[in-house]
Amino acid sequence: MTDRVDERLERAFDKRTATALGKLGLKTVGDLLGHYPRRYADPGALSDIAALEVGEHVTILARVEQATVRPMRNRNGALMEVVVTDGTSRLSLTFFGKHRGSLYNHEKRLVPGAKGLFTGTVGLYRGTRQLTHPDFTLMGEESDLDSDEALLEHATKPIPIYPAAAGIPSWKIQGALRVVLDTLADADVPDPVPDEVRERQGLPVRAAALRSLHRPATLEEAYRARHRMRFEEAFVLQAALAQRRARTAAEDATARPPLPAGQPGILADFDASLPFTLTDGQRQVGDEVAAELARPRPMHRLLQGEVGSGKTVVALRAMLQVVDAGGQAALLAPTEVLAAQHARTLRALLGPLADGGTLFGAERTGASTRVALLTGSLGAKARKEALLQAASGEAGIVVGTHALLSEHVQFADLGLVVVDEQHRFGVEQRDALRAKGRVSPHLLVMTATPIPRTVAMTVFGDLETSSLTEVPAGRAGITTVAVPAGNVRWTDRTWARVREEVDAGRRAYVVCARIHPDDENDGKSGQKTKASAKDFDDLPEFLDPADPAEPGAGAADRPPLRAVLEVVEELRTRPELAGVEVGVLHGQMPSDQKDAAMAAFASGAAPVLVSTTVVEVGVDVPEATAMVIFDADRFGISQLHQLRGRVGRGSDPGLCLLVSDAEQGTPAYARLEAMTQTTDGFKLANLDLELRSEGDVLGAAQSGRASSLRLLRVVKDAGLIEEARTAAADVVAASPDLTEFPQLADAIRAQLDEDQEEFLERT
Repeated sequence: MTDRVDERLERAFDKRTATALGKLGLKTVGDLLGHYPRRYADPGALSDIAALEVGEHVTILARVEQATVRPMRNRNGALMEVVVTDGTSRLSLTFFGKHRGSLYNHEKRLVPGAKGLFTGTVGLYRGTRQLTHPDFTLMGEESDLDSDEALLEHATKPIPIYPAAAGIPSWKIQGALRVVLDTLADADVPDPVPDEVRERQGLPVRAAALRSLHRPATLEEAYRARHRMRFEEAFVLQAALAQRRARTAAEDATARPPLPAGQPGILADFDASLPFTLTDGQRQVGDEVAAELARPRPMHRLLQGEVGSGKTVVALRAMLQVVDAGGQAALLAPTEVLAAQHARTLRALLGPLADGGTLFGAERTGASTRVALLTGSLGAKARKEALLQAASGEAGIVVGTHALLSEHVQFADLGLVVVDEQHRFGVEQRDALRAKGRVSPHLLVMTATPIPRTVAMTVFGDLETSSLTEVPAGRAGITTVAVPAGNVRWTDRTWARVREEVDAGRRAYVVCARIHPDDENDGKSGQKTKASAKDFDDLPEFLDPADPAEPGAGAADRPPLRAVLEVVEELRTRPELAGVEVGVLHGQMPSDQKDAAMAAFASGAAPVLVSTTVVEVGVDVPEATAMVIFDADRFGISQLHQLRGRVGRGSDPGLCLLVSDAEQGTPAYARLEAMTQTTDGFKLANLDLELRSEGDVLGAAQSGRASSLRLLRVVKDAGLIEEARTAAADVVAASPDLTEFPQLADAIRAQLDEDQEEFLERT
């Protein structure tokens, strides 16, 4: 049944066409059928030329207004300039030839009044937008449309506009699809949506939907087909998640119930020692977690919360419940700086309770336990001691980085795994830690990036979700200001404000994306070297290390990214900061130097710290009130929000200065403007979704693969996702291994292979 869709394009087309389609990542007939139109053009309506952006690869429907051919001024050859219009705006088309005769065919075809599709990359020449040597096809010509039916279709029906590439314009993709669709039977196309679900939803069979998607008679038909394919994407994804929930529900775990009221225990002692009152949200989420830990099935819960909402306290109380029940807890952090910060924070919160005590002795010395830290850079003696404490059970809580995943790390009785900022960990890493339990340990996943409900339902669909939206009492607000990078007066004032904070006994972060500045000379060509991945601790979300500028932003016109080692030297010479010790922190420093830098910053010995984004999550210095972020327009909203959350964590107000050269009207400027208008992480998260691609939302940035979702939009399609979730749950309940629904099982395997599945394996 699936032979046709699995057919290689080399068999279906000539080598040239197959090779061109291969540049789009299309290898089989099924891939081609899944290459959906980006939009549809109405043959009677022209494209909006004014909306075209420089650097964008476009296909437009336009009318030729004028065309001229002339000799080139400064060298041999001829130049043809064509102006096309949508009736209001104009766009230039430029063609070069060895002589006028080589442009004769274009000159004959591109006459005033001719209407056609033009495809190419929008460039800028002397302030005028243009397409250079665009591919084109004209309405009524037979060169690319080989039948009367095709001509009629092209002239009267919606024109699908496909994501294209050089050498394979949109209409050639349309022609290839016409060849496939003309010989495609319903039985050739497996349908992962079961008949009863499809009929209940009023959806066409998959083959009919594909025909309507690629060759619609009307726009309404195309939209109905898109709805069908969006539902399919949501349904397949939700079925995969439903299977995971079913598998989790069938696993065994050790119940870790809380001690009876009145019975001495470390959790009770901890609660009694807290110098602050838990928020209502912390208590409610704490009760949910406590109830799940008490069950003989593994807890799988996502704890999301605003920056500074108190997730650590909730997680610690869960860990102490497990310790009281005779088990151990492991906290996995993405960086050594954050792991060390967590260990310090937990010890500070526990106070004397963290001084000692053995979990598995005949008698416990009071209700206490130890917190052990295990990272890759520990010395041999410290590492051996931490390993012994974990294996013996002397350490009830073990905090660490990837070092916890080593085969040499053993636990006496691992009962709870807490994963902080878990999006930085892959499938194998998470599973390697969970496998260290005698049975499946309970799992608590934490993220400080607020996640809109539809994303949580899609990306974390096999987890129960808890949210903390309150910020503990006593926290002052944060003011955020965008600072134009090229304005000397604003720059001087920025460092004057930092000095004011320092003089008041406070601290200031200065964040740079890069560690190393550009080399003035690479030793060979005499040219400056460009940024590479080794210059970064963590690539900014919108940054391509090979070309450090946003797509279409004109990399050659942008100044290089500011770097830690460059800025720290600059600040040490600025008159505003005279006499102020300026520290430095980045991920390539040895562990002891990182610890020393953080200690000097926290104590005030070096009240200004120039750092990479290694301080993005978890780092807690209550005296830090100011943050300056260089090249802020190169970061995503969620990352800026995380960074900003490092200041204003005490009783003093925070100040975040976003230094940028973003131009008004650009997406980068919109991100910064949003940051200055609200500190509500959930509002920012929704805006982030609107500005980012679906692939980024669903984790393709982590997996390095394109998202399997093509038409589904997790923000706009919330209702459809709900319907698909309900339908998928019913199907999986009827057949958990999907033996009754083999085409659905095949679709899950095909769409969510091991690499692409990573965005689901965030549990």
